[in-house]
Amino acid sequence: MRDEDLEQYASDEEVRGREIPTEVPILPLRDTVIYPYMVTPLVVARPKSVQLIQDVVVGNRILGLVAQRKAEIEDPSPEQIYRYGTVASILKMLKFPDGSLRVLVQGLRRIQLVKITQTDPYFRALIRPLEDIVEPSTELEALANTVSSLFQRVVNMSPHLPDELAVAAMNTPDPSRLADLVASNITLPTEEKQALLEELNVKLRLERLVVHLSRIIEVLEMSSKIQDQVQSELSKSQREYFLREQLKAIQKELGMEDERTAEIRELREKIEQARMPEEAEKEALRELDRLAKMPPGAAEYTVARTYLDWLVSLPWSVSTEDNLDIERAQRILDEDHYDLKRVKERILEFLAVRKLKQDQKGPILCFVGPPGVGKTSLGRSIARALGRKFVRISLGGVRDEAEIRGHRRTYVGALPGRIIRGLRTAGSNNPVFMLDEVDKLGADFRGDPSSALLEVLDPEQNNSFVDHYLDVKFDLSRVMFICTANVLDTVPPPLRDRMEVLELPGYTEEEKLMIAFKYLIPRQLKEHGLRRDNLRFEKRAVRRIIREYTREAGLRNLEREIANICRKVAKKVALEGPVREVITAAKVPEYLGPPKYFSEVAERTSEPGVATGLAWTPSGGDILFVECTRMPGSKQLILTGQLGEVMRESAQAALSWVRSRAQKLGIEENFMEKSDIHIHVPAGAIPKDGPSAGVTIVTALVSLLTGKPVRHDLAMTGEITLRGKVLPVGGIKEKVLAAHRAGIRTVILPERNRKDLEEIPKGVLDELEFHFVENLDQVLRIAFAKTGAAKKRKRSTRLQKEGTPVNP
Repeated sequence: MRDEDLEQYASDEEVRGREIPTEVPILPLRDTVIYPYMVTPLVVARPKSVQLIQDVVVGNRILGLVAQRKAEIEDPSPEQIYRYGTVASILKMLKFPDGSLRVLVQGLRRIQLVKITQTDPYFRALIRPLEDIVEPSTELEALANTVSSLFQRVVNMSPHLPDELAVAAMNTPDPSRLADLVASNITLPTEEKQALLEELNVKLRLERLVVHLSRIIEVLEMSSKIQDQVQSELSKSQREYFLREQLKAIQKELGMEDERTAEIRELREKIEQARMPEEAEKEALRELDRLAKMPPGAAEYTVARTYLDWLVSLPWSVSTEDNLDIERAQRILDEDHYDLKRVKERILEFLAVRKLKQDQKGPILCFVGPPGVGKTSLGRSIARALGRKFVRISLGGVRDEAEIRGHRRTYVGALPGRIIRGLRTAGSNNPVFMLDEVDKLGADFRGDPSSALLEVLDPEQNNSFVDHYLDVKFDLSRVMFICTANVLDTVPPPLRDRMEVLELPGYTEEEKLMIAFKYLIPRQLKEHGLRRDNLRFEKRAVRRIIREYTREAGLRNLEREIANICRKVAKKVALEGPVREVITAAKVPEYLGPPKYFSEVAERTSEPGVATGLAWTPSGGDILFVECTRMPGSKQLILTGQLGEVMRESAQAALSWVRSRAQKLGIEENFMEKSDIHIHVPAGAIPKDGPSAGVTIVTALVSLLTGKPVRHDLAMTGEITLRGKVLPVGGIKEKVLAAHRAGIRTVILPERNRKDLEEIPKGVLDELEFHFVENLDQVLRIAFAKTGAAKKRKRSTRLQKEGTPVNP
């Protein structure tokens, strides 16, 4: 820089006193607005601008500085520059080798371009100097103080603004100069800066600045907060990185492997040892690579780690070897369970076929029967006989499909479904897998678990079962699935279609007796720490327990009562030392209290209007009494006892048939004219439904209206029609066993149910007398026929009257 180019900055007085020409060269500026009194460096490179500066420097050094409307225009026209600017003086100039110039200018006064007088080689214009509008007031003073204070905060928060600016602002008493000083040093869009330049009213100019400064402060505070957060996170990450690197270096020096590397290596080894299918291994290795790249603190690290744990812990290739010794299997099944010939035969058939064909798929068996008949324990025995692991899950009350198929990994706390979890527990891919209570599956908005079971229990599909959590195929075809259910009606038909149903009926009294002495009593003696010589049951005692303390198709209550006696004897042994207790029939009430059940058949049917029916229940079948009574009224039929719609219709059909056959039955034809008939089925708290009580209702009605009691040893079942036909019904086996348990000796069944007797044990058949009927006339003949004992009593009475001696 030449010495002659250097000049001192003009003082305020010099600036104000500087004579302003009426016509000056105009220098267009890009993105820059120059305010009066401000000293600003400029870079001039455009040829026209360079010539302008060179011409001005050799003259009075006065020029007009005006901002372009659009900075990207290289050669603006007069319309493309603002009409307001600042007249300025060039303080110094420096030429650069590339031909550009660096000039230092000082603003002198606001001007308005009145007219462009020259456009080539550069703009010249007639100008009009502008004066600020200042109205001194307290408000103006307050605004100036506010702007000064805000500007100081901006300077303190902005690293690129020197602290001297804040001092300069504090030492600027003139509000107009203060506004220009602040406006020239804050970052604003060119339009906003130009608006501040064109605003001649100082008060309004300060108000605009307050708004701009407040916004700038807000932005700076937010930036500072963000920077602090970023810095904090960076510092933490850097610290962890350095510590981890140091730990690695230390472990390397000591010849130790770091924990994470060891974990990844261990997982890789487990994946290789698991002998997964190709697809599963590929997925496991992909997840392992992801895991290796994650920092241990990442949220997904635990998810990926858990997923890999599940994959490597499943028995992809682990199988137990089936024991195909059929004689041994039969011996085990006989040891554990009495009778159940059909089920045992099916298991032995499976073993026999497996012996001939190794790759046979596992069958899907379904044991259906009342509670306590040994369905679950039979599954355990099958596993023991086959030499397989045993897994059991209960499906009662399960309503979520994810319980079977698992949750997808996107859910928090996701896990595989119960099938996969059960296989991991078993530790082999061919266990005996028991799905208990399959008839009690539910469904709601979370899905239908029975639909998920369709794939599990289909031998054609379950070799590629996909759990939502694993998301890879798992072969279930080697698993032997066994389902249990109390009733088959509530099992969805598509699911039922996939199963081989084996029914387990209730036990007869003799069977219960055998099971009690063979299994229940030895087991309870062992569980209560008693020896055989401490406690002995007489046969009649056990029979009394069965008859008077239990009423069930299964054995749970019987075992519970035996356990009750064992506990009391165990207490006696503990207090008095070794004892030899023999439980006789007479002693049973001493231990178990008064009898809970007694045969009320004879008592209930000794009066006219009561008949005994047979009902099927989920617990195996039971007897029910139908009671009728007649009272003065007006032809009403009253039905009570929580009867369902079908049973109510049966009662109406029965009454209609009796009314239509009243004359033939010896009943007054207009018996309903001034009477009401009330039919009640006791145990009113239990809902009842079905058509099978039709014959019983007819019999009770005829008994009431004829005044003849029904045979007390008789029970019946069958649906009726209005023409008096007797139609077949279901649940014959359970009903017959219930009649046998209740002490019934004669049973009336529909003719078309004759075939169902094949499934009833021979011991029961031998003790019962069956009558197969096709119409109601046959039913009534049997129901009101005199029994052998009654005939004998009647004959004895007649002989006594005739004076014939009678043998006692």
